[in-house]
Amino acid sequence: MSDKLKHTDDQGWVEYIFEKLLWQTRYVVIAAVICSIISAIVLFFIGSAEIYTAAQQYFAGFSDNIQKQEHSSLLMHIIAAVDLYLIGVVLMIFGFGIYELFISKIDIARDNTSITILEIEDLDQLKNKIIKVVIMVLIVSFFERVLKVSDDYKTPLQMMYFAVSIFALSLGVFLIKKHDNNNGKSSGVSKK
Repeated sequence: MSDKLKHTDDQGWVEYIFEKLLWQTRYVVIAAVICSIISAIVLFFIGSAEIYTAAQQYFAGFSDNIQKQEHSSLLMHIIAAVDLYLIGVVLMIFGFGIYELFISKIDIARDNTSITILEIEDLDQLKNKIIKVVIMVLIVSFFERVLKVSDDYKTPLQMMYFAVSIFALSLGVFLIKKHDNNNGKSSGVSKK
């Protein structure tokens, strides 16, 4: 087999038809794009409903004495909403990324040069962008869990585990930033 591209006149008709059909199968990706964008929109609505519920509960109890436990409940609703928003962002980046990799560049997005989120040239760049947002989701989820069990920390050993967990998360974020600086790649969002 040769590495040179064959002109369509040099191909047999079976090879030409097979390759044409094979190339057209890339449009199956559109189903994943549509589903991921719809899922992201649904998550944005659910996250907004979570914030609305938190605000409603807060203002309903505003005239009453608001206890520390109610503040923690409000904070948990807000953190859950942020978590949903971040997962929605992951789905949007995934949808935009695979569309650009398999189908076509999104021309209208190229007009706005200040937004660099769609600068995805290969699967590794897409994976790196998604990994960064997933790490943020994990951090937010971690703090949500910490709020739920914060009253359970009664011994110094439990507090040490908590401190080590926060240190490990901070170290992970630091290493990601260091990796980005060493590679000289943007994080996908322009700095103003």
